[in-house]
Amino acid sequence: MSLARFEKTESAVITDSLCKSYGPLKAVENLSLNIPKGDFFGLLGPNGSGKTTTIHILATLIQSTSGQAKILGLDPKKDAVKIRKKIGLVFQETTVDRSLSLTQNLYFCGQLHGLNKSTIDERAQPLIKLFGLENHVKRPLASLSGGMRRAVDIIRGIIHEPDMLILDEPTIGLDLPNRLKIWRFIQDLRKRSGMTVLLTTHYLEEAQDCDTVAFIESGNLINQGNPIELIDKLGDHIVEIKGSNAGKKNIELLLGNSLDGHGISYFKCLNKDLESLTEVQKKNKKEIEMWRIRKPNLNDVFLWNTQKK
Repeated sequence: MSLARFEKTESAVITDSLCKSYGPLKAVENLSLNIPKGDFFGLLGPNGSGKTTTIHILATLIQSTSGQAKILGLDPKKDAVKIRKKIGLVFQETTVDRSLSLTQNLYFCGQLHGLNKSTIDERAQPLIKLFGLENHVKRPLASLSGGMRRAVDIIRGIIHEPDMLILDEPTIGLDLPNRLKIWRFIQDLRKRSGMTVLLTTHYLEEAQDCDTVAFIESGNLINQGNPIELIDKLGDHIVEIKGSNAGKKNIELLLGNSLDGHGISYFKCLNKDLESLTEVQKKNKKEIEMWRIRKPNLNDVFLWNTQKK
């Protein structure tokens, strides 16, 4: 792949008031995004928030009900075939043909994009080696592990060297070593090629390295920004407590409302409040069973954006 094919000032994806309805259900509502070419962009939200619907619109798999979109300068309603030639797509669920071998799957996909077998071989060999699949190329994919099949999904998604790679929860169900291997590869690919990457994931630590993340809920954009900046804006610390309602209320007087889940209450805390918090802790030893003070992360940003009162 050529180096830095895109200027960051250009847009890979632009949507304006994008909507998708299924009868009375609004899966996406007035969604406006601008993703620069070469960006690593995370689209985040709870189950049913509209992430996959948005991905399917951008990948020309479904059409929006209203609003406009441009994908790499093309209109998905008018230029679907052209867009599909320029993007790679890795779905939530594996789409490989399990009755075919690894090589047969790659030939099938590559030839759909107009590649000959020699080009497919040339591009596939280093990727097959990277994922440790050299001894499995002739085996039917049904006999491979889930992590191996996921690696084949990703190889298929980039075999035609797309301008943009769309990853819809690409590592779901994979163990940590395979997740790390896949992300090292994708990050290296971005550095070498300037490829735009659009990600949805429930593993928010995977979105920590994004240039920009956008949080959506019920099809609406509720916040976006650089992950590090969003974490910094949230607060200096997160305080987790488990205890009685009386102890919780005493902390709320200092830190404000909490988010609650699984018997734990979560508070945002600034440095200036730490000394006062220590005093509250001393006075409520019997009321509070557990204390924990830690630095915030992207999971906390997610929770405060999608579950705030």
